Amino acid sequence: MPRYLIVHPREQRRDDILLEDDPLTVEFTGGWAIFRDGNGFCTAIPAAMGARIERVDEPQAPDQEPAPQKE
Repeated sequence: MPRYLIVHPREQRRDDILLEDDPLTVEFTGGWAIFRDGNGFCTAIPAAMGARIERVDEPQAPDQEPAPQKE
């Protein structure tokens, strides 16, 4: 199941966010990271916010390619 951890810069002092859903996708466009699930748009993070987005899926089965760890 796709899982993304959104880590805000320390200066902003916000809680980190963990998004997970099957299927969950992220698209980087127009200065935004746009997350969608099976129902459509679920959240968007502006690049100007300076958050770090990491993909933190569960380990994959040996016959599958590993997910990228950072986006």
